[in-house]
Amino acid sequence: MIHRWGIRARVTLVAFIPMLVLAGLMTATHTTLRLGELDNALRARAQAYVRQTAVASEYPLFIGDHIALQQLLDSLLLEEDMAALALIAPDRSLIARAGSFEHTTPPQAAVAGTTRSAGRLRIVEPIRPRPLPIDAVSDPVPADELLATLIIEMSLERLDQRRAELLWIAAGWMLMVAVGSLALARGMSYSVSGPIRNIADTVLRIGRGELDRRVPVVGGGTLRILAEGVNEMAGRLSTAHASMSRQIEEATAELRARRDEAERASIAKSRFLAAASHDLRQPLHALGLFVSELSQHELDAGSRQILERITAAAETMDGLLGSLLDISRLDSGALTPVPQSFDLQARLERLVAGQSAVAAERGLDLHLRCAPCRAHTDPLLLDRILANLLSNAIRHTPHGRVLVACRRRGDRLRVEVRDNGPGIAPESQELIFHEFVQLDNPERGQDKGLGLGLAIVRRLSTLLRLPLDLRSRPGHGTVFAVEVPAAQPEGASRAHTPGSFEGVRVQLAGADPAALEATAELLADWGCTVDDGTRTAPADDRPHGTELLILAPVPAGTADGLVLLAALRMRPDLADVPAILLVVDSTDEQRDRARALNAHLLARPLRPSRLRALMNRLLGARDGDGAQGSGIG
Repeated sequence: MIHRWGIRARVTLVAFIPMLVLAGLMTATHTTLRLGELDNALRARAQAYVRQTAVASEYPLFIGDHIALQQLLDSLLLEEDMAALALIAPDRSLIARAGSFEHTTPPQAAVAGTTRSAGRLRIVEPIRPRPLPIDAVSDPVPADELLATLIIEMSLERLDQRRAELLWIAAGWMLMVAVGSLALARGMSYSVSGPIRNIADTVLRIGRGELDRRVPVVGGGTLRILAEGVNEMAGRLSTAHASMSRQIEEATAELRARRDEAERASIAKSRFLAAASHDLRQPLHALGLFVSELSQHELDAGSRQILERITAAAETMDGLLGSLLDISRLDSGALTPVPQSFDLQARLERLVAGQSAVAAERGLDLHLRCAPCRAHTDPLLLDRILANLLSNAIRHTPHGRVLVACRRRGDRLRVEVRDNGPGIAPESQELIFHEFVQLDNPERGQDKGLGLGLAIVRRLSTLLRLPLDLRSRPGHGTVFAVEVPAAQPEGASRAHTPGSFEGVRVQLAGADPAALEATAELLADWGCTVDDGTRTAPADDRPHGTELLILAPVPAGTADGLVLLAALRMRPDLADVPAILLVVDSTDEQRDRARALNAHLLARPLRPSRLRALMNRLLGARDGDGAQGSGIG
């Protein structure tokens, strides 16, 4: 415990303990000697009384004067501390007695000598005749002749009181010495530790940022050198702090300027993307529809090859523009997930079926392992995550197999996309989630993607709060996994199998004639019965039982489309029909209004495959997937 004490406590202890020990030894020695003196004085007095009584009682004993002996004992009883006296004849009979004896045994049984009990000092002394000068002439008195035995008991009460007084006086002196020693030790410790404590306090305050604090320089020697060193250190720290503060202020101003510049660049980028979405998506949308329409006609081999190249170029441009806009929406927080329960097995089956042709072209075996299950999240955004992971696995697997598997883990479903491709080095596993990063495509070949798929996957998984896991080793393939909350199973329902749209009745509306014309021709080629809004016949002559409503609003975009859709909902035959709104971009408020109107927003330029998949899902809503969307289509 002492090692935790401060310097003042240690100095106090060092100064206090020796003084206290010395005072204790001196007091104990003095008290012991004084008590011994008192005891010896009492014994000496007792011996003197014995001698005096022996001399005074010799003649009365010789002549047998018992009265004189009694008077002698009574007079001795009056002496200080005298408690009892007795004269015992040689035959053990009592000659005279004064006072009361403490022992229960009779005085006649006392043995010669000095004894001490709890409160008395007893002296037993034989009285023998003294030789007289005449004894040398006459017959001498035998030396062992016993005249009587004298017994004296003296009280020790006054001696005990004196001893107690001495002990109390010694204790008082010890207390006074202890208090004085402690006060002296404290004063000495303060004089030694005071400057050190001042230095420690100043250093602590300097450490807290009070750089103007200084130590008072007092005394000399080491303490003075230490105080001057601390003051010099504080001065240098103050100068360095002022210099660093100026540098930080300058750096902060520079960073603020760069931040403002970055914000302006971000605003400019957003404006550019908005302009691109409005100016590029419109012609790309029409181009895609016309190319799809053109592909339905019979063409010679050269024209068919040119058409395929146009289609590939349009799809590449559409993919790049769509990915850029998706990244922009995700970074700006323009997407709001719409969680709902859906059949995850059915979605995985459609996903694998949609990619099976591409996998077959690359010579890959594509398989799905998934038991019947339902999930709860935004189905469209989850589709985008899994589609990007699957297309990425197919694109980067030169040969072998790709597996999509789903298994339950507690209250979550773990969806894995496995491949036996070249794998990813540990140092590159974080880098691949950055924009435009392609590890094995330094020449930026378009057949290997754009480097945006995994960046979108990371942002979407963060938005949906779905754990994303990557496990890979070079030469041993890669596993991407997404964990999705499981939903409670629902009753079995009839599944809608993607197939022909023969006879499906579709109502078209909007202010974009080119988009309406191209969409109408595309839907007609798919076998739909289309009303494009150009007929002048009365409403009663139009196809009854409309199953799908598609709108292409221009020029105000989503706002005009929502107004038009709200007006169409007033018609009884279109009040509950699922709707698809072809838009360039949208806001959170517009997406909320679209959900309230039972409409799905589909981004332009439009891919026919996306429109076909969405129509398939909306028309097959009885399989439990629902009909609402949330923005990226």
